[in-house]
Order: sequence, then C-alpha cells, then structure tokens
Amino acid sequence: MIDVGTRPNVIAKNVHKHFGHVEVLKGIDFTVNRGDVVCLLGPSGSGKSTLLRCINHLETITEGSIEVGGEFVGYQRQGTSLSELHPRRVAKQRANIGMVFQQFNLFPHLTVMENLTIAPTMVRDMSAKESVESGNALLERMGLSTKAQEYPGQLSGGQQQRVAIARALMMKPTLMLFDEPTSALDPELVGEVLTAMKELALEGMTMIVVTHEIQFAREVADTVIFMDDGVIVERGEPKSVLGNPKEVRTQAFLSRVRVQMEKEQQSE
Repeated sequence: MIDVGTRPNVIAKNVHKHFGHVEVLKGIDFTVNRGDVVCLLGPSGSGKSTLLRCINHLETITEGSIEVGGEFVGYQRQGTSLSELHPRRVAKQRANIGMVFQQFNLFPHLTVMENLTIAPTMVRDMSAKESVESGNALLERMGLSTKAQEYPGQLSGGQQQRVAIARALMMKPTLMLFDEPTSALDPELVGEVLTAMKELALEGMTMIVVTHEIQFAREVADTVIFMDDGVIVERGEPKSVLGNPKEVRTQAFLSRVRVQMEKEQQSE
C-alpha cells in the first residue's frame, strides 16, 4: 500500500486562468486528501483539462494558488506575493506529479523499456539496473511483461496507455493526474486501462481524473466534481452527485450522458 499520510495532498485556492481575454477558470477552490480519488466531470470547454494542467504547472495560473505536498507548484512565496520558480525547480516538483494524457505521448523511436527508463535515470539519478528492474516490475503489474522490447507502434491503444501509466509511476509520484485517459481508445480497450487505474486507487494512490466514464467515477471516486463554464457547480460523494444531483446543470449533463450511452449501446 502507498503511504498516504494525513495532510491534504492538493490545495487549490481561488484559481483563475485567462487565455487572453477569455477566462477559462473562474475562482476554483478544492482540496484533495492523500489517498483520495477525485473525478472531474463536465462538458467540453468547462475548464477540467486546464485545471489539471495548472496543477502541475503545464499552464501558469493568472490568480490564486495551488499547493501539492505542501509546496506551491511553480511558485515560491516572497512576502505576501508569489514569484515564479526557475524551470529547473519546477521540473523537480513535476517529478512528484505523474500525468497521463489523452494521447499516449510515448517516444515512437524508443522501446517500451526505454520509454520507461529515460526519465528516472536523468531526473531521479536512478541507476540503469534499478530503472530496468523497476520497469520490469511495473510492466508485469500492467500485464505487459512481454512487451519491454517492442516499440509503441507495435502495441494496441490500450497497451500504449498502460505503458504511459507505467512510465508515470516510474518517477514514484505522490499524485497522479489523468486527462481523459480512455477518450482516444476503441471501446473494447477502455476496460483494461480503467482496471489498471482502479488497482492504483485500491493501493492508495492520490488521483485526480478528468473522465467521461460515469461508471468508473461511481465505483472508484471518493469525490466527484462537476464543472461547467470555468466554475465548480457541484461536488460531493458519487452517490450524491451522480445519483441525486442538486444542481440543474449537473442534472442536464448527466441526462445527456445517459442518452448518449443508450444510443451507443443500441448501435453495437
């Protein structure tokens, strides 16, 4: 089991994000406790993926603050204000935050094992022997022990995404971020990726997941957050938000999702 400790792992306070004149995040506040799984739901353009990218400083925030593991991500406090950190220090912070994207983002010219070992040997100063041993252990855990010397192009989409998860875990992160990790997969491959994520959750990994997989959120999440138009509309336990939503916008969104799922089932 992962040691989850007692302090909150993620604290976001009054987070705003502007792209030019467009305000994408409009004052986001939330806390994620260690070992918790939080699922972010909402329509396209609601700010979910932008929020995820702000958590590991792939996007800079316009206002507010985000702490991960007790540190401001990408910033340091100077008096009453925050100043941006040097890119090298930001890279060190990111080493503790694993991220899995919609697209797998594997290096196509490297083998699976090389994809797994390149970052920990460079950033974590892990020895080649240790990185290969860790890589083999993670591939076995992901059901990919025979794929170490294959290239990404030789794998299915589900296999590539599981390699991407293993690659993120190679850095021994304290937090995992997932940005719609199954959206680029064929329906029959979704299950194998969700199973790997469920196993991580059971082990106590702190996870924030942007997803459209309602059943996954219902089964795995400790907290479900519904976002729309850059704000948090509703949050709570899955049985509350998904089973008996209070807000009209949440109700309308879940109704559309159910209709879409029924159409997909009828077409199969």
